[in-house]
Amino acid sequence: MAGLIPIVIVVLAGLGLAIQPPTNAALARVSGSVWLAALVSFTIGTATLLIVWAFDRTPLSALKGAPWWAWLGGLYGAAFVAALAFAAPRLGIAAALSIAIASQLIAALTLDHFGLLQLPQQPVTVTKLAGIALVLIGVVVFRRG
Repeated sequence: MAGLIPIVIVVLAGLGLAIQPPTNAALARVSGSVWLAALVSFTIGTATLLIVWAFDRTPLSALKGAPWWAWLGGLYGAAFVAALAFAAPRLGIAAALSIAIASQLIAALTLDHFGLLQLPQQPVTVTKLAGIALVLIGVVVFRRG
């Protein structure tokens, strides 16, 4: 049962990621700015995290030993949110997310293979490459469909 909890959490997060781009695209459409839409999204997300963190009570000093690159997560998140808010109405959410997922899998495979960013090294296998190839085929199918 304990192994099921992370899967359920990731499934729920994935559902949220599928809903987020069209939500942000609606803000971008109304405001005329992808950047303003992304800013609103991150402001609400930041407020939510501040509330949750208030209950967690982990001190800011806990971040003291973080490597320099660990501070860049928000940059990647902001770029992702803005890119999907821009792309979703132009490509459709299924195609936009399938392209995002394919690129994430390629990056993840590279990070795992070389053990980058303090991840344990997990070598590339033919099976993993086949999985990415299937996702890339899915991208083509979504784009043509």
